[in-house]
Amino acid sequence: MTTKTLTSNQEPHLERQLSNRHIQLIAIGGAIGTGLFMGSGKTISAAGPSVIFVYMIIGFMLFFVMRAMGELLLSNLNYKSFSDFAADLLGPWAGFFTGWTYWFCWVITGIADVIAIAGYSKELWPGLPLWILGLATVAILLLLNLTTVKAFGETEFWFALIKIIAIAALIVVGMFMIFTGFQSDAGPATFTNLWNHGGFFPNEFMGFVAGFQIAVFAFVGIELVGTTAAEAKDPEKNLPKAINSIPIRVLLFYVGALIILMSVTPWTQFQAGHSPFIAMFSLAGLGAAATVVNLVVLSSAMSSANSGIYSTSRMVYGLAREGDAPSVFGALSRRKVPQNALFLSCVLLLSGVVLMYAGQDIGKAFDMVTTVSAVCFVFVWSIILVSYLAFRRRRPHLHEASKYRMPGGIPMVWAVFAFFAFVLWALTTQPDTLLALLVTPVWFIMLGAAWLVLRRRPSHLARYAAFQADLNEELEREESAADLGTVKR
Repeated sequence: MTTKTLTSNQEPHLERQLSNRHIQLIAIGGAIGTGLFMGSGKTISAAGPSVIFVYMIIGFMLFFVMRAMGELLLSNLNYKSFSDFAADLLGPWAGFFTGWTYWFCWVITGIADVIAIAGYSKELWPGLPLWILGLATVAILLLLNLTTVKAFGETEFWFALIKIIAIAALIVVGMFMIFTGFQSDAGPATFTNLWNHGGFFPNEFMGFVAGFQIAVFAFVGIELVGTTAAEAKDPEKNLPKAINSIPIRVLLFYVGALIILMSVTPWTQFQAGHSPFIAMFSLAGLGAAATVVNLVVLSSAMSSANSGIYSTSRMVYGLAREGDAPSVFGALSRRKVPQNALFLSCVLLLSGVVLMYAGQDIGKAFDMVTTVSAVCFVFVWSIILVSYLAFRRRRPHLHEASKYRMPGGIPMVWAVFAFFAFVLWALTTQPDTLLALLVTPVWFIMLGAAWLVLRRRPSHLARYAAFQADLNEELEREESAADLGTVKR
């Protein structure tokens, strides 16, 4: 969504229709996705109760990535996403690589969501062919996104609300089961289940490491709030609110839910490829509740795919406006929606149906695409941090004037880089994730070849020059305000 403000020639542009409640729930929805509802089965089976620390560490580290993103976005209000400030601070190559990689991330994530939706739907409607489920999912999401961006915000608001209510209900019901000594085939519901089955680290250090592989994917989309910058009302106020609430969301929705899950039923009962949320109610003998949770998990996957279609369409739209994608994708409909970019994203999501038929195991297909997605997201998060380092070096006066500085500053950036290196190493420790890790560089090789061709085209140079002129105009105003000590965020 790397658009530039086009006020001089009155060309159509994205409109700020997302209110504070939309931004807040989009941010929450981005942090609660398919990775938690479906992928946490694998993390629990691999890491045991230590998965609680896995989610806490990842959430802690990514909070600083989001704070760096927030400081950069608010340093120049002509930045519409992190692709914009990457292009401005690191060079046009960074905008190109970041924009297209983020687009690729969400296409892959959307495919994973289509796979997850088919997996859950198969349990509810066993006789329904997978291709019908895939087509219906994509068609619904396309219709939702072809209306105004406010309609997308409203849809995502309710999707996210369903997820919040579901997790809150799980925690409340789980607490009741624990304090009333509820009995199931797996034994009594009690907090001692957290350490009575091999301790917090039953699979020792390497089991703990394995937990990071799929857990990272649970957090993809946490940066989605940064792609709403161009369509958010009062971004100076609403973006910081959404970013600052990340620690609370992680503690409540991830840590709280996982503690309850593994207290009601021992961690040894959960399996990779199966939702622990559904498993908890099923093992407790609450079949009807398990069906309801299945529907909630379906809505969660729909929410994630909905966010993916939104973000990919905005990113392709912005790339087209800067000459980094075919100009046909830079057109807006009468409702100010990039419909051509939406069609592209939806067509590519259908490849998820093909992937399901190509393999026999939906769980393995999900693991493969989520690993590729996680690696690409780590690249995007790293570009945000590299851009922050460039910002601190090139524009220290704007950093000093900022009212929304990243805590920890430069030392914390290097700590997060070290964590990302650890995550990449963790992906090499298992055969399935290692294969996906080895495949991912093919994407960057293709991007590099495309960039070598594109960067010399006159149309690209002209559009990038216009984009840079708009950024510089806003930057001059910000610097003048900073010199006067009256910078307003």
